[in-house]
Amino acid sequence: RLRVNLRINENDTITFNQRKVFQFSPELSNGDEDDMVVVPNIPMLSATSQSKHAARFLRLAMASIMDILKIKPFVEVTVGQLLWGYEDPLLKLAKDVVPKEQKLPYEEFGLMYGKNGTSQDNVTVFTGAHDIKLFGLIDKFNGHTHLSHWKTEACNRLNGSDGSIFPPHITEDTTLYVYDKDLCHLLPLRYQKEVDTAGGVKGYRFTPPKDVFADISINPENDCFCPSGPPCSPNGLFNISLFIYLQIFYSPIMLSFPHFYLADPKLREAVKGISPPDAEKHQLYIDVQPTMGVALRARARIQLNLAVSQVVDIKQVATFPDIVFPIMWFEDGIDDLPEEVTDLLSLATNAPPIARAVLSYGLFVIGAILLIVAVTCLIRSSGRQETLNLEGTSHYDGGDIDIQ
Repeated sequence: RLRVNLRINENDTITFNQRKVFQFSPELSNGDEDDMVVVPNIPMLSATSQSKHAARFLRLAMASIMDILKIKPFVEVTVGQLLWGYEDPLLKLAKDVVPKEQKLPYEEFGLMYGKNGTSQDNVTVFTGAHDIKLFGLIDKFNGHTHLSHWKTEACNRLNGSDGSIFPPHITEDTTLYVYDKDLCHLLPLRYQKEVDTAGGVKGYRFTPPKDVFADISINPENDCFCPSGPPCSPNGLFNISLFIYLQIFYSPIMLSFPHFYLADPKLREAVKGISPPDAEKHQLYIDVQPTMGVALRARARIQLNLAVSQVVDIKQVATFPDIVFPIMWFEDGIDDLPEEVTDLLSLATNAPPIARAVLSYGLFVIGAILLIVAVTCLIRSSGRQETLNLEGTSHYDGGDIDIQ
């Protein structure tokens, strides 16, 4: 990850573009990019699901077109094609028939199409020069301070961190907020426990609350994320259909944690082959150094799901049940910072307390020495005065004179 095209603004902010480069690592993989996999035909299933409430003749026409193009609900592609893009016949047809002013923004379909390289999104963050409480927080994303899709101003806010740095002086009562374009809203993170990281740097682990994707009967605050409901998303899912334009239609895309962690168990039970969720493997978390606000370790884990609807007039999917189909889950993060960075963090966080202790001890010793010296001087001064009084007394004419 690199921040490139840095532009320093007059209002104590910096604007940049995020460069994120993915490279295939054979030694860390169980297969090759050219391995073939059979996966749901996401463009097709998206189109059929969106046509469920369309006129019947349109659904029948869609079924005929899919027959002619030999489009099936599952496709066989390589892992590389699934990630980075392949030409889809339905997408190609849409490109040919859609009016010029409505041309689709993508040429191919891929789960991570267009994400390998420098993003066109302009991110503006505060430097904290005049208010350290704003350090690292987003001021604008592509020129906007708020989203426009949710019901309330609070749910449309963007003023969170990108997950790498946070304002300093974090406590166990602090709620951190992270904004990522793919999450489509601020993700709250709350303190879970204290952790030790490499280099002896202590951190606080922050994770999403258990009701972050809960339905509104459990977490009424999530009602603002249901602009078209009810019905709203099932418990444990977050609907991002308004944001993810999957090449053909606004697709019924749902986010969850991997293996439907913290979601309704019925979602997992409806799909064979998914093991029960495990917090150690599937929980999202960020470890933060509380004094400096630096992210020490992180694991961003999100599962992409497709809400598939049964459409009886389209024979290709007539036997499909209404189901939330898990497509893929991603894990993005870092285990430990480089040693030279943790050494600096250790020095920055441990040296000040040590310096304060040494300084306090030194001042105590110096104070004690000064006190002893002062008492000694007073004692000596008192002794000299008594001696002078005794030695300076004389008599004349019968009268006494004290010479001091």
